[in-house]
Amino acid sequence: MLCNNRKGNVVEPILNKDQISELLLAIKSGQVSTDLQGEGDSVDRASVQSINLFQLGSGSDSQQRIPNFDIILDNFAQNFAITLTNLLQRSFTVTRAGIEPFEFQEYLVSQKDAGAIGVLSLDPLKNGALMLLDGELCFSLIEIMLGASTEMAPLHLDRKPTTIELNVLKSTMIRACRDIDKALEQVIALETTVIKVESNPRLVSIAEPDAEILVGSFIIKVGDLSGKFDMVFPVATLDPVREKLRDLLTVKTVKQSGWYDVLVREMEQMTTTIIAQSGTVTMPVHKVMKLKKGDVITLNYDPNSPLKVLVEENHKFFAIPGTIRGKRAIHLTGVYDQGE
Repeated sequence: MLCNNRKGNVVEPILNKDQISELLLAIKSGQVSTDLQGEGDSVDRASVQSINLFQLGSGSDSQQRIPNFDIILDNFAQNFAITLTNLLQRSFTVTRAGIEPFEFQEYLVSQKDAGAIGVLSLDPLKNGALMLLDGELCFSLIEIMLGASTEMAPLHLDRKPTTIELNVLKSTMIRACRDIDKALEQVIALETTVIKVESNPRLVSIAEPDAEILVGSFIIKVGDLSGKFDMVFPVATLDPVREKLRDLLTVKTVKQSGWYDVLVREMEQMTTTIIAQSGTVTMPVHKVMKLKKGDVITLNYDPNSPLKVLVEENHKFFAIPGTIRGKRAIHLTGVYDQGE
């Protein structure tokens, strides 16, 4: 059956019920293909990648579920740089390179070249965390701790650190634990400790293989030397403090570097001027210049109304005058609301 439009042109044919039934049977039996591929078209199967719809967007979801975590890592980087500078008497800089989500097993497989891996306990949080130093950074830090110059060339040793070398690096990780506690003190009181230091990624399992983790990457620079290290946090570890992290930037919780407490304490000790005012009068200058002893100035003041109490020239309270133990005093009777 053909159908004509209003202009009389022939358009696509319309199938009747029998034809529709035959078409559905042919599709079901496989005689008619449902692919949209046209003649001469080809699909490059090699470029097709499988997608896990249940984990689609998990990376962005992880960072959304752990808000403001980048602020914590930036604070840790600043504190750790100061710690290394004071410890080794060299000028260190530590900067965060990024935050990325991974599956735990996938990440460990990619870290075959890691030099030292510290397993950290973040009591009272569960699961803990990892601190991974790359090989070059490990050996460079050891040399600097033993007195080497920062102008030396980076060491490229084709081996893992020895047990003695891992113990030397453990002291640095212990100090990093204190900086982790300091970075998170606005959110939770932690007691971070180093459980052990390994060089084999297979011996540092702190989560299930498919568990979701957040990896903070950092760059350390000292003199001509530089290296990388990662801080690994399972999402399950950070979930208990998710809401506190979300509120990290509110007025009540921002206490950067202790200055908040210092400013509040100093402001509380400031002095201010309080005036009990009965009335005011406006006079031209030439009359003020003619005032002399004995003159009476009429005030715009009702003796039966309360006094105005001014704090730094701003009306704040109402009061009535009186005396106490032979001295003049005022008794506050109310608080001034704007517009009264």
